[in-house]
Amino acid sequence: MMSQQYQGSCLCGGVQFAVEGFHKQAANCHCSMCRKFHGAAFGTLVGVQGLTWLSGQRLLNEFTAPNGTIRTFCMVCGSSIGFRVKGAPFEAIELAIATFDGDIPVQIDAQIYTRYKANWCALQPDIPSFNEGRTG
Repeated sequence: MMSQQYQGSCLCGGVQFAVEGFHKQAANCHCSMCRKFHGAAFGTLVGVQGLTWLSGQRLLNEFTAPNGTIRTFCMVCGSSIGFRVKGAPFEAIELAIATFDGDIPVQIDAQIYTRYKANWCALQPDIPSFNEGRTG
């Protein structure tokens, strides 16, 4: 039996990947680093299972923030690809949800680091919010 695969890519198409599944938790992060990295009101990343790099892994570059978190991006087009917490191995990368090329079975279940949100961005009232990281 063949498992479902969900494919994604960067803006230029040089980086392509496939995953077999997703972690249950996915949050919109309003911290200033996610906002700047994604060029948006928040960044949304999700942990994945069965990640396979189909092409362009050599095009990936990393930025390590002052707090030790690692942001991965395509060095050709600049697309935000993923995030790792300080000290996490490359295999533990969480992928930017917007890089997937089609529909994925993921529900956003939290809004985190909302104390840092942009003043022009309204929070979604039907999703739990946390001033800092998720609790519990």
